Formats: sequence, C-alpha cells, structure tokens
Amino acid sequence: MPPASYARPASARPAPMRKRGKVAIHFREAIGKAVEDGADLADMTLRLTLSDFSELKRDNDVPLEDISFRNGEMRFLGVKVTGGGVEASRLDVGGDA
Repeated sequence: MPPASYARPASARPAPMRKRGKVAIHFREAIGKAVEDGADLADMTLRLTLSDFSELKRDNDVPLEDISFRNGEMRFLGVKVTGGGVEASRLDVGGDA
C-alpha cells in the first residue's frame, strides 16, 4: 500500500455520477403521453435495462396498485414490462414487434 502522501487529494477524485430521475416517474409520464396520443395499454411494452427493472420493482414510492405480477409477467400501470436485453430503457408503443 503506498504511503498516505501518494493518495490523491479529494479535488482530484472523480465526481460521483449524478443519479437520473426515477424510472417510475419517467415512464409514468411516457405512458400517460402515449395514452393521450391514442395508444392502447395492451399494445405497449416497457423494455427496461436490468438496473432500471430492479429499481422499478424495489421503488417504495410506487403504489402497490401500479405494479402487478401475474402469470410470470410484470406490468406497470397496465403495461407489460420486460427486463434486460436493451442498452437503454424505452417504451415501445407498438407491442412486441
């Protein structure tokens, strides 16, 4: 271990990454806008990164009635949710295509 004199000063350390807004808030707004634009909840799929999927499932600020787990499928506000397989989370309005 190097002596303390070799330690980087606090000002030279990288700043912590800024936390994005909550996944639930962002996609609640996106789903609401899609519905206003005429999209059907049954045709939408919320494709989340694994970290966003985990955050959504564990977010204590999300009311229990907003998330459901049935038949091996998770839904948020009535929209099917999938986790993983994407580089960035997104709402697909056209279903599974």
